[in-house]
Amino acid sequence: MARVVLAMSGGVDSSVAAQLLKRDGHDVIGVFMRHGEESPVAHCAIDAPGGGNALQILNERADHKQGCCSASDAADARRVADRMEIPFYALNLQQEFGQIMEYFADEYIRGRTPNPCVMCNNWIKFGKLFDYADSVGAEFVATGHYAKLVPSDDESGVPKLVRGVDPGKDQTYVLFGIQREYLKRMLLPVGDFHKDEIRAMAGETGLRVADKKDSQEICFVTSGKHDQFVKQRRPDAQTAGNFVLTDGTVVGQHDGIERFTIGQRKGLGIALGEPHYVTKIDPASNCVVLGKIEELGRAELTANRCNWLAEPPGETFRCDAMIRYNSPALPATVTMLPDNRIAVTFDQPRNGVAPGQAVVCYDGGTVLGGGWIE
Repeated sequence: MARVVLAMSGGVDSSVAAQLLKRDGHDVIGVFMRHGEESPVAHCAIDAPGGGNALQILNERADHKQGCCSASDAADARRVADRMEIPFYALNLQQEFGQIMEYFADEYIRGRTPNPCVMCNNWIKFGKLFDYADSVGAEFVATGHYAKLVPSDDESGVPKLVRGVDPGKDQTYVLFGIQREYLKRMLLPVGDFHKDEIRAMAGETGLRVADKKDSQEICFVTSGKHDQFVKQRRPDAQTAGNFVLTDGTVVGQHDGIERFTIGQRKGLGIALGEPHYVTKIDPASNCVVLGKIEELGRAELTANRCNWLAEPPGETFRCDAMIRYNSPALPATVTMLPDNRIAVTFDQPRNGVAPGQAVVCYDGGTVLGGGWIE
């Protein structure tokens, strides 16, 4: 029987993960990670492990998404742990998560589109949580991600990360950046099930989270107001500028480049008579370039800071490449470049290639690795 630290968000996936781990005979320790922004209103607390500092938990906010950092989520996670008769602790990771909020603001100021969920997995869920697991003698760290690990077919002995059974819920894209050696110590219990099966298991066990809505938004940003968050953290940044067409014609002004991402059509605040999309963001001039749909596609990209969960098949290889979470992985050719970079050439142009997002390479359902779009 192995000791397992399970990240519990209070949602149905991690709750059923606890159930599945217990069923398999593991010694499970539930951990709630508090890492959202501070609330100016009163808050409750959950004791930290080992008599440490109490963990402050946000009250619910009417304008905030159904997330993983609220008081009700913490309470749901604790109730599930109590029902499963597993120990439950809350870890105060606000300082560590502050790095992710800084990254989030900096990327938008640089005209890029950040992906804080990937960074959270890299730095916290499969970073700091392993440090905690080591401190309590746990062999494994588990989460409720929809992904699977399968035995390696090479001499490395490192498992392969493959797509979960439910194609509509697969979360391998956001896991590409974890350290390869951690694959040996990860458990992903829900990856073998469809979402409706997970909800059914929660209902059969009497878990009140069985019908809880999935989290869809960034946990530290009020829904739809990421630009306000950036402004609050970077009040001196001068990001207002012009809307320009691809031929350089100025067609209007905007309040800040942090409001936009590549491929965006809605919420531009400008009428041009026919649909236009953000095709480029220039942080040097603060220009947001708009073009028609046929001007949006990109057949090539480069990416840096690559991370490989399996050995790349060669200096040049074929794969399916995904440029955003929930976007399709489509055929492409990858060429390895110096300084841990890659060039990706798609068979057909892709819309929405955004600097700051990840490009993740797949061999069938297996994650090879990926990098950050330059």
